Order: sequence, then structure tokens, then C-alpha cells
Amino acid sequence: MTEPALSRKPELVCPAGTPAALRTAVDAGADAIYCGLANETNARNFAGLNFSADSLAQSIAYAHERNAQVLLAVNSFATAPRTQLWKDSVDIAAELGADAVIVADIGVAAYVAARHPGLRLHLSVQAGASSPEAIRYYCEQFGVKRVVLPRILTVAEISAIHRQIPCEIEAFVFGNIGMMSEGRCSLTNYATGVSTNMHGVCSPASAVQYVSQSDGGTSAELGPFDIDCYSAEQSTGYPTICKGRYTNADRPEPYYAFEEPITLNLSSLLPDLMNAGVTALKIEGRQRSRSYVQMVVSAFRRAVDDISTGQRPDLSGLAQLSEGGKETQGAFKTKKWR
Repeated sequence: MTEPALSRKPELVCPAGTPAALRTAVDAGADAIYCGLANETNARNFAGLNFSADSLAQSIAYAHERNAQVLLAVNSFATAPRTQLWKDSVDIAAELGADAVIVADIGVAAYVAARHPGLRLHLSVQAGASSPEAIRYYCEQFGVKRVVLPRILTVAEISAIHRQIPCEIEAFVFGNIGMMSEGRCSLTNYATGVSTNMHGVCSPASAVQYVSQSDGGTSAELGPFDIDCYSAEQSTGYPTICKGRYTNADRPEPYYAFEEPITLNLSSLLPDLMNAGVTALKIEGRQRSRSYVQMVVSAFRRAVDDISTGQRPDLSGLAQLSEGGKETQGAFKTKKWR
């Protein structure tokens, strides 16, 4: 069965935590790849991830030779007195020919507009801009060309925003869901003293411990807190405080107090998102393996191409990549997810 073909094919924006992952995403069909430098200026500042200036230059060359773009995430919040680090990262992006920078901090946006007016500017989901008024402000003041919308919005709300703003829309279609209001997560800072939004680290590895129990199980600790436990038969997950399991006097069995590990999967809503005015479809996962990147990017590449020609896509293979074996359409299908 065929559907009406779409007149405009959306851009597929894919993650890369390493140069090898970037090459994998390009080869799998990504139109654009987003990545970050190995410092606190990006919101995935983990040991073993991210790019040096030299590896970024090589990666941009690799992508451009294959007609793909590279977007540099400078999307944590600049903190005094070290704001020069964020400016330096923007300068590197401009010097190396990155196709855009993705920023959250209003001061960093102002620096891009003043110092590098020819550098394309995207507004990160970390900025939490979810109203037409807020988005228009960034466009008018700093020349923002694209906004990455929070995951809390429905398709109908995205469509309404699209009609009221002068810039492109990028929306997440696959990957992690966080319980925070976008750009304002304080849980890991409470537990470890390190901020996701200012240091780029959620659950820093230095604060993570796995402790063997007498019954053969394992407990996961983040800083001074026990945040999950696993039986001998269960595989341990990476401990993030919002997805931990807890007990209390009324509930002695471990339960998810904030949210369950679950993956956002909007593959079945791709035509709706496209028709709502979404310019770019974003896949989350800079901490994921090259195998994950290859499988997800390839699946969405085929899906976008099929939908654009009126074909029904097959995305059944994505279920095996879902966190905790579970998927959701979040707010996109229902009216409210908040």
C-alpha cells in the first residue's frame, strides 16, 4: 500500500560521540551529524567521547566529501569566570568550517552573532524554548536559523509553532527521554556536585560505583546514593539518578520513583511530523556504540526515503535498540506528557 508522496524530504540529523561514529553515521546515510568538543562546552562531556580540534577538522572533511554536514554542539551553559572556553569552541567551529553551531546559552548566542555572523546558528533543546515568542526572540536578536524543540510538545503544538516562527524546526524522533524540563536538570548536580547543564556531565563516571552483594546481586551507587539494584540474573545499567529504582517504608520493593528507562520512538509519526513543518529529524545517542549508530541511522534513512516517495516504511528492527526494552511516543501522540 502506498501513501501520498511528500513534497519536501526532511533532513536526518544523527549523533556521533567519536570520529569513528561520525564516519559510521555519514556512511549510513545521515544528512548531518552533531558532535562536541572534548570539554565542558557540550552536554555530553564524558571521558573517551568527543573530538579534539584536529579530529574535528578531519571529520568535517570526511563529511563534506560525502555531502554531509557537521553541526558542533556548544550547548552547555557558560559559567564565570571561564566563559572564554565557550567562545574558543565557537571560534574553532568557525575556523574549521562547521556547518552550524548548536547553542543554549544566550551569551554564547550573542557571541556567535557578533563575532561570526556568517556561522549558522541553531538553538539547542537545552535552551528550553517552547513558545513562538521565545523562539522569535532568539531569531530576531541572534539570527537563529533552526530551533531544536523540547520533547514535551505534541504534533499539534509543533504545527502551531511552525506557523508562527521564522526559522526551521528540528525534532527528536528516537532516543533517550529525560524527566527534566529541557535544559534544567539538577538531579545529578544534587548527587555529585557536577552539573549536566554547566559541566556537560550527567552521572560522571568518577561518581559511579557498582558494589557486589552477598546474594550475588549488584547495587549501583551514584555519589553517596544507592540508586539501583540488580539480581545476579540481571544486566546492570548505567546509573542515572532519574532512572534509578528506590525503596521507602511504604514500598519495600524497588520501584522507579521518577521514570522508567524507556526510549522515545516516533517512527510511526514521521509523516505527521513532516506535515507539521519539521525540517530536521533528530536521533539522540552520542554515548552509543558505532553498531547502534549504524542500525538506527540506516533504519531512519530508509524510512525517510520510503515515506518521501509514498511507500510504507519497515521500522520493526528499532524495537531491539530501545532502552529497557520499552518505547513511547511521549507527548507526541497524546495531548499531554508533562
